[in-house]
Amino acid sequence: MLPKNWLAFKIHTLQITIKKKTDRLCCVMKVGTDMHCQSRNLSRIPSELPPNIDKLDLSNNLFQNITAEPLRFYISVQHLDLSSNKIDFIHPGVFTNMTNLEFLSLANNFLDSYAQLKLRFGLLPNVRTLDLSGNSLFTGMAEYFIQEAPSLQNLSLSGNSIVKIAKDTFSGSLCLTYIDLHNNFIMEIEEGAFEVLANLSELNLAMNSITCISSFNLTQLQVLDLQRNSIELFHTAESEQEYKLKQLDLSENKLMQFPVLPKRNQVIYLDLSKNLLQGLNIGYPTEDIDFMEYIWLDDPLQVPDMTQPNTPDVISSIELPELLHLDLSYNEIKSIPENFFQSMISLKYLNLSKNCLQNFTVNNVSALNSLATLDLSFNALRNLSIEANTLKVLRTFYLQGNYLHTLTADIFQGLANIQLLNLNYNNISVCGSYSTFPKQGYIEQEANCVSFSGIPTLQHLYLSNNNIKFLPKYAFLQTPLTILDLSFNQGMKIKETALTGLELFLQYLYLQSNKLEILNIDLQHFSYVKQLNLSENQLTRLPPWNRYSSLELLDLRDNKFISLQDSNVLALEKTLKTLYLSRNPLSCCSNSWIQYMIQRELVQIPDLKSVKCRYPENYEYSERELHSLNQEDCEKEDITKFKFNTILIITVVIGLVMIVTGLTVCYFRRQSFTPHYKA
Repeated sequence: MLPKNWLAFKIHTLQITIKKKTDRLCCVMKVGTDMHCQSRNLSRIPSELPPNIDKLDLSNNLFQNITAEPLRFYISVQHLDLSSNKIDFIHPGVFTNMTNLEFLSLANNFLDSYAQLKLRFGLLPNVRTLDLSGNSLFTGMAEYFIQEAPSLQNLSLSGNSIVKIAKDTFSGSLCLTYIDLHNNFIMEIEEGAFEVLANLSELNLAMNSITCISSFNLTQLQVLDLQRNSIELFHTAESEQEYKLKQLDLSENKLMQFPVLPKRNQVIYLDLSKNLLQGLNIGYPTEDIDFMEYIWLDDPLQVPDMTQPNTPDVISSIELPELLHLDLSYNEIKSIPENFFQSMISLKYLNLSKNCLQNFTVNNVSALNSLATLDLSFNALRNLSIEANTLKVLRTFYLQGNYLHTLTADIFQGLANIQLLNLNYNNISVCGSYSTFPKQGYIEQEANCVSFSGIPTLQHLYLSNNNIKFLPKYAFLQTPLTILDLSFNQGMKIKETALTGLELFLQYLYLQSNKLEILNIDLQHFSYVKQLNLSENQLTRLPPWNRYSSLELLDLRDNKFISLQDSNVLALEKTLKTLYLSRNPLSCCSNSWIQYMIQRELVQIPDLKSVKCRYPENYEYSERELHSLNQEDCEKEDITKFKFNTILIITVVIGLVMIVTGLTVCYFRRQSFTPHYKA
């Protein structure tokens, strides 16, 4: 007689067997109706999966051939990922009956082998996204896969070997809105290749070998990425039609002139960084241009009649009323026309860093009143002029890495919304404040100084590497700085009240490498400072700390501290998180508080293994690692010192007693031998 639970046992065993077989074939993880079978070394598509799945991920396996079986069972699949396999053959028409399929990835396979067979790929009835990237496809091969893709909207052909885009390449997929062709070898684009795509809004041609864009006329395009080509010229066809172009990236090319953009445009983002721009004249010179060498996107450009004497040096002019972001960094720009920015009334971000500018003037003609960020760093600026009532909303101003020295004292005080000002690596000196303390009389300061007081919006100020000789009294009064960097101004003297007014605001103070011998700052009043960098100075002691201090990081590297106990660092016990101490002549036994803070895990000392200290041993000093020193060593040394001092005191006392005794004896003997005469 069979046991009662025999049938249940057999069913359970069968379920386990089926599950093991399925798991061996495909790592199945259900997320709703999703099946994930990637990275399972599969050589064929599993047939044991449920028929009603929506997403099937078969990426990173060993498929070579894709046939109709068993894909015909999975007609409900909407998302199919076959990327990163070894597919070199796909049965023509295999996806024809998959009417629900919207996403298909065949990236990183060997589809160039299939394309060489010149077989029709078949209908992709409702596929909207197709990824054919990384398949070593040559010119003319992509057409075989998109001949019959009437619903295709997003196409990726990146990372292939395409050299030329023919005019009928996309004729079988006229609904395309996005095409990614970056990282190919494209040198030629035939006339009409993209014009037939009425819905095309984004085109990525980055990292190719394009030398010129001439007669650009894709009015429907919104985003065009042409970075990292060899483009020497960008010219738009003469037209009064409005273009929808919003983003244009021409960075890392060989442009020598500002591109000729559509007259009527909606451009909000323009990146021209890392080119060969020397001037900013709108248009391009008509001399020495061989138009037959360039790529064409439409009808050939009407070449100017070079025999006419009145041919202008610069063709066309444009308006950029909606431009928000303009990047001109890493060029060779030496000067800017006065009215260059006049039409850019909406500009918020302007980057002119890493150029060759020697002068920069902002006046009412410049029309930069919407600018929030201005980057003029790492030029050759010697003169900077900012007229009143300009740069009204500027918040961030980068001027580091120039030659600024002689500036108008109040040049930054008219910036009504300035929050960050970076003047590192210049030759700026700092003025003291006269207006608030008129009775103080003359305030010592350097010639041609710049005032940083009375700027109520300024929070971040960077003045490192400016050769500042001294910081005068009340230098930042009525300016609520939270970050102040005065590092690398070697030999700078800080006046006693230089930071007066910052007590309730300052959080980050950097005084690295100034050769300071005395820190002339009353730290008790700066309770909100979180980071203090005093490294690479010549300090021997610190002012006392306030027990309500907020200090979290203290950097004391490369100074002359022997003992820090006088500086009351233990007052920072509750807040200090990070402490740097290396390269100081610390006394091993005079800084027991460090061991105390380490043992109680009160502070992190990242350079602890490099922290050396001087330990007296056999009446000489030896160098030890502070972290390896035991407190017992110091206790022994204390006993040794006590014994030595006791012996020394006793020896001195005995010596003094002997000297006094000797002198007394000599005195009495001298008295006894003195001759006496009677009258």
